[in-house]
Amino acid sequence: MNKLLRNAIALAVVMAVMTGITAQACTSAIVSARLTADGRPLLWKNRDTGEENNKVERINAQQPGQYDYIALYNASDTLCREAWMGMNTAGFAVMNTASYNLNRDTITDMDKEGVLMTKALLTCRTVADFEQLLRSHPKPLRVEANFGVIDTEGGAAYFETGNFTYVRYDVDDTAEGYIVRTNYSHSGDNTRGSGFTRENNALALMKPHAEARDFTPATFTEELSRTFFNSLLATDYTQSGKQWIVDQDFIPRRITSATCVIEGVISDEPTPDIVMWVGLGYGPCSTIRVATFDEGGVPVEIRGSLPSGHAPLCDEAVAMKNEVFSLRKGNGKHYLNLSKLYNPEGTGFTQILIPRNMQYYRAKRLELGITR
Repeated sequence: MNKLLRNAIALAVVMAVMTGITAQACTSAIVSARLTADGRPLLWKNRDTGEENNKVERINAQQPGQYDYIALYNASDTLCREAWMGMNTAGFAVMNTASYNLNRDTITDMDKEGVLMTKALLTCRTVADFEQLLRSHPKPLRVEANFGVIDTEGGAAYFETGNFTYVRYDVDDTAEGYIVRTNYSHSGDNTRGSGFTRENNALALMKPHAEARDFTPATFTEELSRTFFNSLLATDYTQSGKQWIVDQDFIPRRITSATCVIEGVISDEPTPDIVMWVGLGYGPCSTIRVATFDEGGVPVEIRGSLPSGHAPLCDEAVAMKNEVFSLRKGNGKHYLNLSKLYNPEGTGFTQILIPRNMQYYRAKRLELGITR
């Protein structure tokens, strides 16, 4: 093999790896019930992926002993085979973020996290059940991910999982009462990975809420997923008045496709059922809806109800995102028009959406009997 061909292959491998990191990257957190305003644990995922059209669907159990569940899917997943975050009727919930510093093997046919989470939603009741699934599932698992799970028994943990092994991190073992994960695993190779600045962004933005013990789902969907804070630069551009900024190392990203929070329950408390708060599409442009296990509990506007299989509210958010990322030439896709989201006149998409979403939260939480 000549040198030119070797260099070409090496470049192709590097580009493939970098494309994977760009296409599958998320910011997430688990918050203990002791830090939330309503005494319910929270599971948050700001999903970043090359699949910009997402939907939410309810799936019925396939056989006796399984659970019905509600999950986030790619709109293109017509058979709903790969769940990217979800909850079931047993009060169990799971989500993931891609990790890029666990596996050192050369196993092909990877990225089976959605398949594994689908099985978990069908069969798991507790965090312990999920751990047993990781142990018993055929190896290699064909995953490289940080899985976050909660249950009705107070269990809340991340499992940093590779093809053959995992490391468990329980929220109750932390002094802070919450854990954040992006696109590397704390148990993995500390010279590799992605999302270091985004993790620090989330930790900085969450700190005041931890001190006040006032976390709510809106903390994540309306604040963290819509804030252009960069911890490395110690700068928050959100209300800076700038027109254009570079889309680099913020929690909301051009490839953000959803911001979702699952609000769990504690079994020994007389609380309502588990619910999922959903903002489809680019986070700063998303409209919030709640999904429940009630009859008709998944609103048609977040389901794949259009002839295209898209969800109406996701299409609306994508249309707004296209105005925010309107430059097409050269490196234009890396620049966002912040004034479309926030401006001195108060007419930005996000400035209009946040009050509407907060009104929706208040009304729905009262309706569902969640608010204390």
